[in-house]
Amino acid sequence: MKVIFLSEVPRVGKKDDVKEISDGYAMNFLFPRKLAVLATPKALAELEIRKKEIAIEREVREDLLMKNLEEIKGKIITIKTKADENGHLFAQVHKKEIVDAMKQQGHADISEEFIALEKPIKEIGEHNVPILIKGKKSSFKLIVEKK
Repeated sequence: MKVIFLSEVPRVGKKDDVKEISDGYAMNFLFPRKLAVLATPKALAELEIRKKEIAIEREVREDLLMKNLEEIKGKIITIKTKADENGHLFAQVHKKEIVDAMKQQGHADISEEFIALEKPIKEIGEHNVPILIKGKKSSFKLIVEKK
């Protein structure tokens, strides 16, 4: 029996996959738990429409990311955090804190997955933070100051 997966089922199928599954497994496990639906021509047509909409949405999102990449280039972002007298931070600055500071200071909204920090920042001072989106690189300056 051909089914369309509505959500991921480990070691069986991912969301929106169309697969041939045994009748018993589909009727007794997948359908009652609403993990899959029968692959009728109508359901397959709806799946294709949904996939096209997702592709268009992804394209728009990528265009927005490229605009944000250009907008953030050369900007300066400041984070104030606790540090000792030697300039070592008590808590490291991670990608999430950088994204939050960007939003608070009115800069572009870039997801933390695109920030290409090799390791969290551990000292006060100026740091160059690289951004990598779809093979295109940019960077901005992050200033970590003592609170």
